[in-house]
Amino acid sequence: MDVRLVTRTGVEQHPVEALGALLAKVGADGSADGLDGAGEAGFVWVDIPSCEASSELALREVFGFHHRAVQDCAERNRVPKTHSYADHVFVVLHSPEKGEGGHVHYIELDQFVGRHFLVTVHGPLNPAVPPEAALRETRAVLSRMESGRLRPATPFDLSHAIVLALAASQESFVEALTADVWSLEQRVIGGHFAEPEDFLDELFRARHGLLAARTISALNKEIYARLGSRTWALPPEARPLIAEVVEEFEQVRGLADVQREYLQGVIEFYRTRIETKMTIAAERLAVIAAITLPITALSSVFGMNLIVNERTRSWQLAIVLVLMLAVSATLLRWARRRGWW
Repeated sequence: MDVRLVTRTGVEQHPVEALGALLAKVGADGSADGLDGAGEAGFVWVDIPSCEASSELALREVFGFHHRAVQDCAERNRVPKTHSYADHVFVVLHSPEKGEGGHVHYIELDQFVGRHFLVTVHGPLNPAVPPEAALRETRAVLSRMESGRLRPATPFDLSHAIVLALAASQESFVEALTADVWSLEQRVIGGHFAEPEDFLDELFRARHGLLAARTISALNKEIYARLGSRTWALPPEARPLIAEVVEEFEQVRGLADVQREYLQGVIEFYRTRIETKMTIAAERLAVIAAITLPITALSSVFGMNLIVNERTRSWQLAIVLVLMLAVSATLLRWARRRGWW
């Protein structure tokens, strides 16, 4: 658990033991400034990389959060959610992370945004996901704060910066998949693909990634749109920030949707090419069967009667051979006139 005090001049690191005193300090100072949380003492930012037992205790005892919200931080949430309380809001968001074989991991970020504090909790991770992936956005925002490029005045300002970084990561995820889509499209147009089964697997995995990104962005947007409608739970300064987050997630959703539709067109084009090739091959096999079938039938009927060990009737054999050639030539000419050969 990382405890930081964010002021107008910068960010300060503090020990965990000082958390209670810091909350009392910013609460007493911020109360004179209304609900904007921008008192001279600043506000507290607590970042929890993993919600362990000690972290759960701090969330319940020090902050007094609802036990179900604390349970949501400790357990994996399969869908985003938001709850509003008297002095803070609770938000669960997801972000996509590319895994092995086209699998998409869901990275969870939980937030408690209050008047004088922001608590960010990184949800349980799949063992296949490196811990750095979950901390990417919060570390990027912290780096901006330490360098002086970002000076959040309220917890909602800081939450806004973190969520925008999350949306930017989702956009980068879609952009990486777009590069894969372009590569697949070039292979389809150029005809440079190997086994159809393996290539179709690549196409469908790329589509799955875009669908996952679209779903995550749409759900995140829905959560923030719902939060923005609860004006009683938000200070006036936070409402434009919430609206901007909604627009960002909508933009990412739109990008993923467009690329998914484009990839679906590539898949249809590829399947049409494959089906056309199979149809042509089937027609040629049918022509071959039609030409060889009369020969097989005639030879099976006359073979044992014309070619024998004791005596072979040459003139009868010649007639049958000419008949077989004539039938085959007639069928071949008919197939050509039909455009099958």
